[in-house]
Amino acid sequence: MLKQTEARQILHNSEVLFTADQVQAALRKLASSICAELSDQHPLVLSVMGGAVVFTGQLLPLLDFPLDFDYVHVSRYGNNKQGGEMRWKVAPHENVRGRVVLVVDDILDEGETLNAIRNRVMELGAVKFCSAIFADKKNGLNKPIRADFVGLEVPDRFVFGYGMDVHGAWRNLPAIYAMKEE
Repeated sequence: MLKQTEARQILHNSEVLFTADQVQAALRKLASSICAELSDQHPLVLSVMGGAVVFTGQLLPLLDFPLDFDYVHVSRYGNNKQGGEMRWKVAPHENVRGRVVLVVDDILDEGETLNAIRNRVMELGAVKFCSAIFADKKNGLNKPIRADFVGLEVPDRFVFGYGMDVHGAWRNLPAIYAMKEE
């Protein structure tokens, strides 16, 4: 856990990539796309804890169709900046069987976590898998999965805010930030 002075220093040495207004505009556009595609599907929405909690909390009220809600908790990052071993804290339940499943996550970085969730959901018998990612990192990697719905594309930098953290801090920011480039 960062000390308050360290967290404030990180924010001070960062720049805004997307303002709160830009984030909200992207959220509304993404929600509209999801509604157009899934409004007659009565999907099961699975939020990926903890990064997607801000995004999910603001997205759900914009979806004007019936849905069911649950969550999964899997991480490759913890409080680190680079992905490591996949750790399932809460795996998808049997309630995905026979369902259209929409997985909501904060960022698509390397794609390993979302790909593992898709594989698990399909193994459990989902009839369709869709994903809504707020930020798609343009890092030039050949990712094993692409998101069906994307809010914003972010550069290949360490980003935080709007659910994404830096060493456990700043998930609560309404905008998206990145460390200033040297």
